[in-house]
Amino acid sequence: MHILNRCVAALFASATICAPAFAQEATTDAADTTERGIFAGDWVTVGIGVGYAPSYEGSNDYVLFPAPIAQGSIGGIEFGARGPGLYADLIADSNSDNNIKFLAGPLFRVRLDRNSNIKDPVVRLLGKEDVAIEVGATLGISFAKVINPFDNLSFSTDIQWDVAGAHKGRLISPSISYSTPLSTAIFTSLSVSATHVDGNYADTYFSIDAVGSAASGLPQFDADGGWKSYGASLLGGVDLSGDARDGGWGVFGLISYARMTGDAKRSPVTSLRGDADQWFLAGGISYTF
Repeated sequence: MHILNRCVAALFASATICAPAFAQEATTDAADTTERGIFAGDWVTVGIGVGYAPSYEGSNDYVLFPAPIAQGSIGGIEFGARGPGLYADLIADSNSDNNIKFLAGPLFRVRLDRNSNIKDPVVRLLGKEDVAIEVGATLGISFAKVINPFDNLSFSTDIQWDVAGAHKGRLISPSISYSTPLSTAIFTSLSVSATHVDGNYADTYFSIDAVGSAASGLPQFDADGGWKSYGASLLGGVDLSGDARDGGWGVFGLISYARMTGDAKRSPVTSLRGDADQWFLAGGISYTF
Protein backbone atom coordinates (compact mmCIF):
# COMPACT_ATOMS: atom_id res chain seq x y z
CA MET A 1 0.00 0.00 0.00
CA HIS A 2 1.86 3.06 -1.20
CA ILE A 3 -0.53 5.38 0.58
CA LEU A 4 0.32 3.46 3.75
CA ASN A 5 4.03 3.97 3.07
CA ARG A 6 3.58 7.69 2.57
CA CYS A 7 1.11 8.42 5.34
CA VAL A 8 2.64 6.38 8.12
CA ALA A 9 5.74 8.46 7.50
CA ALA A 10 3.64 11.53 8.25
CA LEU A 11 2.49 9.94 11.50
CA PHE A 12 5.97 10.31 12.94
CA ALA A 13 5.82 14.05 12.66
CA SER A 14 2.66 14.16 14.75
CA ALA A 15 3.77 11.47 17.15
CA THR A 16 6.55 13.67 18.50
CA ILE A 17 3.94 16.31 19.36
CA CYS A 18 5.95 19.58 19.50
CA ALA A 19 9.37 17.95 19.25
CA PRO A 20 10.44 19.42 15.88
CA ALA A 21 9.32 22.88 16.92
CA PHE A 22 10.94 23.00 20.36
CA ALA A 23 14.05 21.11 19.22
CA GLN A 24 14.89 23.56 16.44
CA GLU A 25 15.94 26.35 18.82
CA ALA A 26 19.68 25.66 18.71
CA THR A 27 21.39 28.10 21.06
CA THR A 28 23.21 26.61 24.02
CA ASP A 29 22.68 28.85 27.04
CA ALA A 30 20.95 27.62 30.20
CA ALA A 31 17.74 29.55 29.52
CA ASP A 32 17.41 27.92 26.09
CA THR A 33 18.02 24.46 27.53
CA THR A 34 15.11 25.05 29.90
CA GLU A 35 12.96 26.36 27.03
CA ARG A 36 13.55 23.24 24.93
CA GLY A 37 13.35 20.84 27.86
CA ILE A 38 13.88 17.21 26.94
CA PHE A 39 14.59 18.18 23.31
CA ALA A 40 17.76 20.04 24.30
CA GLY A 41 19.65 16.72 24.18
CA ASP A 42 19.07 13.18 22.99
CA TRP A 43 15.42 12.12 22.81
CA VAL A 44 13.32 9.27 21.41
CA THR A 45 9.58 8.92 20.77
CA VAL A 46 7.95 5.49 20.50
CA GLY A 47 4.30 4.57 20.20
CA ILE A 48 1.58 2.55 18.56
CA GLY A 49 -1.25 3.62 16.30
CA VAL A 50 -4.08 2.13 14.25
CA GLY A 51 -4.56 3.06 10.61
CA TYR A 52 -7.40 2.73 8.10
CA ALA A 53 -6.32 2.70 4.45
CA PRO A 54 -7.04 1.13 1.02
CA SER A 55 -6.22 -2.57 0.82
CA TYR A 56 -3.98 -1.89 -2.19
CA GLU A 57 -2.90 1.16 -4.15
CA GLY A 58 -6.01 2.23 -6.05
CA SER A 59 -8.45 0.08 -4.06
CA ASN A 60 -11.87 1.20 -2.82
CA ASP A 61 -11.81 -1.46 -0.09
CA TYR A 62 -10.33 -0.38 3.24
CA VAL A 63 -8.50 -2.31 5.95
CA LEU A 64 -7.32 -1.70 9.51
CA PHE A 65 -3.66 -2.22 10.41
CA PRO A 66 -1.29 -1.54 13.32
CA ALA A 67 1.12 1.38 12.92
CA PRO A 68 4.06 1.30 15.36
CA ILE A 69 6.06 4.53 15.50
CA ALA A 70 9.55 5.66 16.49
CA GLN A 71 11.50 8.87 15.97
CA GLY A 72 14.29 10.68 17.73
CA SER A 73 17.64 12.41 17.80
CA ILE A 74 20.82 10.91 19.22
CA GLY A 75 24.16 12.68 19.03
CA GLY A 76 22.65 15.27 16.69
CA ILE A 77 21.58 12.61 14.18
CA GLU A 78 17.83 12.55 13.63
CA PHE A 79 16.05 9.34 12.61
CA GLY A 80 12.51 8.11 12.12
CA ALA A 81 10.07 6.34 9.85
CA ARG A 82 9.36 6.34 6.17
CA GLY A 83 6.31 4.11 6.08
CA PRO A 84 7.37 0.53 6.86
CA GLY A 85 11.03 1.54 6.97
CA LEU A 86 13.56 4.00 8.36
CA TYR A 87 15.47 7.16 7.45
CA ALA A 88 18.29 9.12 9.07
CA ASP A 89 19.29 12.76 8.66
CA LEU A 90 23.07 12.77 8.83
CA ILE A 91 23.47 16.57 8.67
CA ALA A 92 23.39 18.06 12.16
CA ASP A 93 24.67 21.57 11.34
CA SER A 94 22.72 24.74 10.59
CA ASN A 95 23.59 28.26 9.50
CA SER A 96 24.79 30.96 11.86
CA ASP A 97 21.26 32.29 12.40
CA ASN A 98 20.05 28.80 13.33
CA ASN A 99 17.05 29.21 11.00
CA ILE A 100 18.11 27.05 8.05
CA LYS A 101 18.93 23.37 8.15
CA PHE A 102 19.89 21.06 5.29
CA LEU A 103 18.59 17.49 5.35
CA ALA A 104 20.33 14.49 3.82
CA GLY A 105 20.57 10.83 4.69
CA PRO A 106 19.80 7.22 3.77
CA LEU A 107 16.32 5.81 3.35
CA PHE A 108 15.02 2.24 3.63
CA ARG A 109 11.47 1.02 2.96
CA VAL A 110 9.51 -2.22 2.68
CA ARG A 111 6.63 -2.17 0.17
CA LEU A 112 3.82 -4.66 0.75
CA ASP A 113 1.45 -3.39 -1.95
CA ARG A 114 -0.63 -6.16 -3.59
CA ASN A 115 1.16 -8.78 -1.47
CA SER A 116 -1.52 -9.37 1.18
CA ASN A 117 -4.91 -8.06 2.31
CA ILE A 118 -6.21 -7.87 -1.28
CA LYS A 119 -9.92 -7.66 -0.51
CA ASP A 120 -11.17 -7.32 -4.12
CA PRO A 121 -11.77 -10.89 -5.42
CA VAL A 122 -11.12 -9.89 -9.05
CA VAL A 123 -7.83 -8.09 -8.36
CA ARG A 124 -6.82 -11.05 -6.21
CA LEU A 125 -6.99 -13.21 -9.37
CA LEU A 126 -4.11 -11.19 -10.84
CA GLY A 127 -1.89 -12.83 -8.21
CA LYS A 128 0.28 -11.49 -5.40
CA GLU A 129 3.25 -9.23 -5.99
CA ASP A 130 6.55 -9.87 -4.22
CA VAL A 131 7.60 -7.72 -1.26
CA ALA A 132 9.77 -4.83 -2.47
CA ILE A 133 12.83 -3.64 -0.54
CA GLU A 134 13.58 -0.05 -1.47
CA VAL A 135 16.73 1.87 -0.63
CA GLY A 136 17.60 5.45 -1.44
CA ALA A 137 18.00 8.87 0.12
CA THR A 138 16.06 11.81 1.48
CA LEU A 139 17.25 15.34 0.68
CA GLY A 140 15.85 18.69 1.67
CA ILE A 141 16.02 22.02 3.44
CA SER A 142 13.99 23.43 6.33
CA PHE A 143 13.41 27.00 7.49
CA ALA A 144 12.62 27.78 11.12
CA LYS A 145 10.85 30.85 12.56
CA VAL A 146 8.91 31.57 9.37
CA ILE A 147 5.81 33.06 11.04
CA ASN A 148 6.43 32.44 14.74
CA PRO A 149 9.47 31.46 16.86
CA PHE A 150 8.64 27.74 16.81
CA ASP A 151 7.31 26.93 13.32
CA ASN A 152 9.08 25.13 10.49
CA LEU A 153 8.71 25.08 6.69
CA SER A 154 10.47 22.24 4.87
CA PHE A 155 11.03 21.17 1.27
CA SER A 156 12.23 17.61 0.76
CA THR A 157 12.45 14.81 -1.77
CA ASP A 158 12.67 11.06 -1.24
CA ILE A 159 14.13 8.88 -3.99
CA GLN A 160 14.34 5.10 -3.77
CA TRP A 161 14.96 2.01 -5.87
CA ASP A 162 13.75 -1.55 -5.37
CA VAL A 163 16.71 -3.85 -4.72
CA ALA A 164 14.72 -7.06 -4.13
CA GLY A 165 13.53 -7.50 -7.73
CA ALA A 166 9.85 -7.04 -6.85
CA HIS A 167 9.12 -4.08 -9.12
CA LYS A 168 12.71 -3.16 -10.07
CA GLY A 169 11.61 0.45 -10.28
CA ARG A 170 12.31 3.95 -9.00
CA LEU A 171 10.14 6.43 -7.11
CA ILE A 172 10.66 10.16 -6.53
CA SER A 173 8.43 11.85 -3.94
CA PRO A 174 8.79 15.63 -3.43
CA SER A 175 6.91 17.23 -0.54
CA ILE A 176 6.35 20.56 1.22
CA SER A 177 5.30 20.70 4.86
CA TYR A 178 4.55 23.40 7.40
CA SER A 179 4.59 22.54 11.11
CA THR A 180 3.80 24.69 14.13
CA PRO A 181 2.76 24.29 17.76
CA LEU A 182 -0.54 25.91 18.70
CA SER A 183 0.47 25.82 22.37
CA THR A 184 3.01 24.03 24.55
CA ALA A 185 0.76 20.94 24.31
CA ILE A 186 -0.72 21.01 20.79
CA PHE A 187 1.20 20.49 17.54
CA THR A 188 -0.10 20.59 13.93
CA SER A 189 1.42 19.97 10.52
CA LEU A 190 0.13 20.33 6.95
CA SER A 191 1.94 18.74 4.02
CA VAL A 192 1.44 18.37 0.28
CA SER A 193 3.27 15.80 -1.83
CA ALA A 194 3.39 13.98 -5.15
CA THR A 195 4.97 10.77 -6.42
CA HIS A 196 6.63 10.06 -9.78
CA VAL A 197 7.35 6.45 -10.80
CA ASP A 198 9.24 4.85 -13.66
CA GLY A 199 7.94 2.30 -16.17
CA ASN A 200 9.04 -0.73 -14.14
CA TYR A 201 7.02 0.33 -11.11
CA ALA A 202 3.97 1.24 -13.23
CA ASP A 203 4.13 -2.04 -15.12
CA THR A 204 4.29 -4.12 -11.93
CA TYR A 205 1.33 -2.58 -10.13
CA PHE A 206 -0.88 -1.20 -12.90
CA SER A 207 -0.33 -3.22 -16.11
CA ILE A 208 -2.45 -6.28 -16.93
CA ASP A 209 -0.97 -8.79 -19.38
CA ALA A 210 -2.76 -11.48 -21.35
CA VAL A 211 -2.41 -14.04 -18.56
CA GLY A 212 -3.76 -11.65 -15.95
CA SER A 213 -6.61 -10.61 -18.21
CA ALA A 214 -7.63 -14.22 -18.81
CA ALA A 215 -7.50 -15.01 -15.09
CA SER A 216 -9.40 -11.95 -13.88
CA GLY A 217 -11.59 -10.92 -16.80
CA LEU A 218 -10.11 -7.40 -16.68
CA PRO A 219 -8.96 -5.86 -19.98
CA GLN A 220 -5.28 -5.83 -20.86
CA PHE A 221 -3.48 -2.61 -19.99
CA ASP A 222 0.08 -1.41 -20.56
CA ALA A 223 0.96 1.19 -17.92
CA ASP A 224 3.69 3.78 -18.46
CA GLY A 225 5.66 5.67 -15.85
CA GLY A 226 4.91 9.25 -14.86
CA TRP A 227 3.28 11.18 -12.06
CA LYS A 228 1.30 8.60 -10.12
CA SER A 229 -0.42 10.58 -7.36
CA TYR A 230 -0.59 13.84 -5.46
CA GLY A 231 -2.19 14.64 -2.14
CA ALA A 232 -2.22 16.40 1.21
CA SER A 233 -2.07 15.40 4.87
CA LEU A 234 -3.15 17.13 8.06
CA LEU A 235 -1.87 15.81 11.34
CA GLY A 236 -1.77 16.84 14.94
CA GLY A 237 -0.72 15.78 18.39
CA VAL A 238 -1.53 16.63 21.99
CA ASP A 239 0.86 16.19 24.92
CA LEU A 240 -1.14 14.75 27.80
CA SER A 241 0.86 16.55 30.50
CA GLY A 242 0.12 19.92 28.94
CA ASP A 243 3.76 20.64 28.06
CA ALA A 244 5.58 18.71 25.33
CA ARG A 245 8.95 19.88 26.61
CA ASP A 246 8.84 17.48 29.55
CA GLY A 247 8.32 14.42 27.31
CA GLY A 248 5.96 11.70 28.44
CA TRP A 249 2.66 10.57 26.97
CA GLY A 250 0.86 12.07 23.99
CA VAL A 251 -1.85 11.25 21.46
CA PHE A 252 -1.79 11.89 17.72
CA GLY A 253 -4.08 11.75 14.70
CA LEU A 254 -3.80 12.03 10.93
CA ILE A 255 -6.11 12.47 7.95
CA SER A 256 -4.68 12.24 4.45
CA TYR A 257 -6.04 12.34 0.91
CA ALA A 258 -4.31 11.26 -2.30
CA ARG A 259 -5.58 11.48 -5.88
CA MET A 260 -4.19 8.97 -8.33
CA THR A 261 -3.35 10.27 -11.79
CA GLY A 262 -1.92 9.15 -15.12
CA ASP A 263 -1.86 5.44 -15.90
CA ALA A 264 -2.20 4.63 -12.20
CA LYS A 265 -5.68 6.18 -12.43
CA ARG A 266 -6.50 4.70 -15.85
CA SER A 267 -5.47 1.15 -14.96
CA PRO A 268 -8.42 -1.27 -14.61
CA VAL A 269 -7.33 -2.13 -11.05
CA THR A 270 -8.20 1.49 -10.20
CA SER A 271 -10.75 2.65 -12.79
CA LEU A 272 -12.86 -0.55 -12.89
CA ARG A 273 -12.23 -2.20 -9.51
CA GLY A 274 -11.09 0.65 -7.28
CA ASP A 275 -11.12 4.42 -6.89
CA ALA A 276 -8.69 7.20 -7.77
CA ASP A 277 -9.58 8.93 -4.48
CA GLN A 278 -7.51 7.43 -1.67
CA TRP A 279 -8.10 8.26 2.01
CA PHE A 280 -6.02 7.42 5.07
CA LEU A 281 -6.97 7.83 8.73
CA ALA A 282 -4.83 7.01 11.74
CA GLY A 283 -4.45 7.72 15.42
CA GLY A 284 -2.65 6.42 18.47
CA ILE A 285 -0.57 7.10 21.55
CA SER A 286 3.12 7.90 21.97
CA TYR A 287 5.74 8.28 24.68
CA THR A 288 8.78 10.59 24.54
CA PHE A 289 11.85 10.20 26.74
